[in-house]
Amino acid sequence: MNDGWSTHSSHWGAFSARWDGRGVEVEPDAGDPAPSPMLDNFTDSLRHKARLQRPMVRRSWLAKTGEPRGFDGAFVAMPWDEVLDLLAAELSRVHKAYGAESIYGGSYGWASAGRFHHAQSQIHRFLNVAFGGYVRSVNSYSAGASAVILPHVLGSFEALSRRNVTWEQVSQHTDTVLAFGGMALKNSMVASGGISRHVERDAMQKAAQRGTRFYCISPLRDDLPEQAGASWLPLRVGSDVALMLGLAHSLVAKNLHDRDFLARYCTGYDVFERYLLGLDDGQPKDAGWASAITGIDAAEIVALARRSAQGRTLVTVSHSLQRARYGEQPVWMGAVLAAMLGQIGLPGGGYNYALGALGHTGRRVNAVPIPTMPQGRNGVEAFIPVARISDMLLAPGQPFDYNGRSLRYPDIKLVYWAGGNPFHHHQDINRLRRAFNVPQTIVVHETAWTSTARFADIVLPATMTLERDDIGAAATDPRLIAMRKVAPPVGEARDDFEIFAALARRLGVEQAYTEGRDSRQWLAHLYETTRAALAAKGLDAPSFDEFWQSGELALPSEPDDGGLLRAFRDDPEAGKLPTPSGKIEVFSQTIAGFDYDDCPGHPTWLPPSDQPSARHSLTLIANQPATRLHSQLDFGRYSQSSKIAGREVVRLNPADAQARGIAAGDIVRLFNDRGACLAAAAISDQVAAGVIHLPTGAWYDPLPGDGEQPLCIHGNPNVLTRDVGTSRLAQGCTGQVTIVECEKYTGPPPPIRAFDPPTPVT
Repeated sequence: MNDGWSTHSSHWGAFSARWDGRGVEVEPDAGDPAPSPMLDNFTDSLRHKARLQRPMVRRSWLAKTGEPRGFDGAFVAMPWDEVLDLLAAELSRVHKAYGAESIYGGSYGWASAGRFHHAQSQIHRFLNVAFGGYVRSVNSYSAGASAVILPHVLGSFEALSRRNVTWEQVSQHTDTVLAFGGMALKNSMVASGGISRHVERDAMQKAAQRGTRFYCISPLRDDLPEQAGASWLPLRVGSDVALMLGLAHSLVAKNLHDRDFLARYCTGYDVFERYLLGLDDGQPKDAGWASAITGIDAAEIVALARRSAQGRTLVTVSHSLQRARYGEQPVWMGAVLAAMLGQIGLPGGGYNYALGALGHTGRRVNAVPIPTMPQGRNGVEAFIPVARISDMLLAPGQPFDYNGRSLRYPDIKLVYWAGGNPFHHHQDINRLRRAFNVPQTIVVHETAWTSTARFADIVLPATMTLERDDIGAAATDPRLIAMRKVAPPVGEARDDFEIFAALARRLGVEQAYTEGRDSRQWLAHLYETTRAALAAKGLDAPSFDEFWQSGELALPSEPDDGGLLRAFRDDPEAGKLPTPSGKIEVFSQTIAGFDYDDCPGHPTWLPPSDQPSARHSLTLIANQPATRLHSQLDFGRYSQSSKIAGREVVRLNPADAQARGIAAGDIVRLFNDRGACLAAAAISDQVAAGVIHLPTGAWYDPLPGDGEQPLCIHGNPNVLTRDVGTSRLAQGCTGQVTIVECEKYTGPPPPIRAFDPPTPVT
């Protein structure tokens, strides 16, 4: 663009930007019908006081004093060459003494929309090249349970969430949407690798105008946007499976289930139906039973079952439901409910896991590959489910179950983290604090002084996305974006690639890591894969320089063909599902064979193990924030605009607020046996009674000198959440819900320090 403007991209949208030496001016992409306001977080973030400016090393680590790592540790500023020599020596020492199995490549998080400067790819490539591998994590905090259960039941997570029902199909074909956990626009605003068109709002509005009936089945009314005109079913937190079973029983009782579909396309329904009808346990899972558990009237459940059996019905299950104990069950039961309706594979009908959970879902897949940084081969077999990091660090050598296997936690001596902030996304932060004091060394690349950086030993300043060139791309977005550098790096910040190349040089593997290319040459190299695929299809395939000059490139999309579920419906023999039976597994002999009491062989109602009590009478929902992506740029202007007196906002139902003498704007204390935090109160009828809503992402800010469970004065809900797995099958994250109590905070509120960097010492 002219006048200093540069094209760029982020996880929450394509845009153009220019730098005036102090701040960034941002213009959303002109073709985006609903650009994300999160772009405003860029405007004042590049030179914020929280930015890391120089390499820093923990003083106690240098002196080998054994002082515990903590938020308020002292750091020494060091020159780049000196700290890289130090780090290379430490990596060599640990690898020689303990092997690659002692190094955890702890990169987890959204990092950058750029495909080259993608922190996870860079660190994994470095560790593979330098040491032959590292201990890795599998799955995600967002979808830890669903990624494991779905392949047993229907097929891969990617196929069922991203190549299935599209928003075009919903707007044209769907009559009823049962949105378990909702489809909040704040979630579909973001997509890994970028998103150039936010279509969800308009698609839901178009569908509603055509007559589609949306049901928001969630304790939060605004889990569906106003444009959907949704009916709200505020069921009790964690009772979705009971409601699904009540709907399923009503279908059978009214003979509205599709027996032909169940017989032709499914296996094990007869076993499940015995459970549904209570033939073995004496408890039919009927509408009355479901009503007592969910708080939804039995007549309403029956009426909803009748409506679902008419017209084209789509069942969706959000990530939120499986981020809880027994999170595999709603994912599985949602698929079984859709199978009983007989519409799986039809346009706009059946089952789509996590539609609306990300901007990736409900879109067509690109017909050509996008640029991808090769990571090399990891020769280390040991791994953990990603949400079990504290378990691994605190219990090396101890056994754990995962997906039918009995494994052991590796003994980690060094953690190397680049991209991500576990003090945001991990549960029970006070337990994580203890875990982070186990390894001998913790190394972090960071753009700013997050708590993860403050708990590390060696902290290396990394550039932000606007401070480097890259290529933005996503497999479901039909545009390749030239992410041109907008501003010079802050202080002494360097790209991850530059840091790892310098370390590789010291370790004697520079050529293997860089392949003789600098950053610009790597961009051209990665782009060639996409260009060659376009040329092979006879499409416009400009050179890299031509692409870079134009700023973007249109990519072709695959047909909206419904993916594997449509192919299976059309021909269940030729299009067999990738399950053991080739069919939809209502009952799984494989899972039954694992003999897990917390994940039986068919969908089952397992009551939440964390129930409200007289001591902790509220159920906390800790979902994704609306003004930032996870904890990214929490110090940015848009994120800060949503806070009250600098603190994160917690929403209470009016009745719950009144019972506790809490008014709007009051500072409140949330607490349970694991910890406590402060937040600013908002009173809202969008939140069901008995529920309290505090989104994640406020940077952890412990009160100094407050013992083993310090009060977080900024509002990070993960001082409260439980660090237990969803089940022995998936060991996924359970950070979505927990029980708490809330009271008005009467003392003077402590000053917020989350964004204040530590003062360097000598």
